Amino acid sequence: MKKNTKILLIVLAVVLVFVIIVAASYNGLVGARENVNSAFSKIDTDLQRRADLIPNLVNTVKGYAAHEQAAIDSVTAARAKLAGAQTVGEKSDANTELTSALSRLLVVVENYPDLKANQNFIALQDELAGTENRIAVSRKDYNDTVRAYNTQIKSFPTSIIAGMFGFSAADYFEADATDREVPEVTF
Repeated sequence: MKKNTKILLIVLAVVLVFVIIVAASYNGLVGARENVNSAFSKIDTDLQRRADLIPNLVNTVKGYAAHEQAAIDSVTAARAKLAGAQTVGEKSDANTELTSALSRLLVVVENYPDLKANQNFIALQDELAGTENRIAVSRKDYNDTVRAYNTQIKSFPTSIIAGMFGFSAADYFEADATDREVPEVTF
C-alpha cells in the first residue's frame, strides 16, 4: 500500500505542476493581450486628440482661405473617417488619409502669410506638432507591445496554451508607404 501511495503522490505532483504551468502561461497571455489592448487605446486617445484639434485648425484656415474649400473638405472627411474607424487596420488607413489631407492643407497655408503669423494658427500648429509626436511614440510603444505578445504566443510551450485557448497574433500599426516619403518644403 505504501508503494501505491507513493505513486499516487508522484502522479498528483506531476498533475499539479502541469496545472500550475498551464495556469501561469494562460495568465501571462491574458496579461500580454491586455497590454496590447492598452497600448492600442493610447494610440486611439492620441488620434482622438488630433481629431479634436482639427476643427479649430480648419476654422482658423477658413477665415483666411475661404476659397480653398477642397483642401478643407478633405481634412474634414478624413477626420470623420478616423472617428469611425474601429480596427487597427482601419485606424492606420484613416490616419494615413488624415496625414495626407493635413499636408495638403498646410500647403494651402503657405500661400497666406498673414495666416502663418496669426497667434491662433501658431498655437494650433504647435498643438498638432506635439500631438503628432505623441502619436509616433504611442505607435512605437504599441508595436513593441505587439512584438512581445506575438513572440510570447509563438514560443514553446506557451504556443500550445495559446492555441488551446484561441490566442492569436495581434496586428502591428503600420505606416503607409506615403508616410515614408520625405515631405517637400518650399519657401
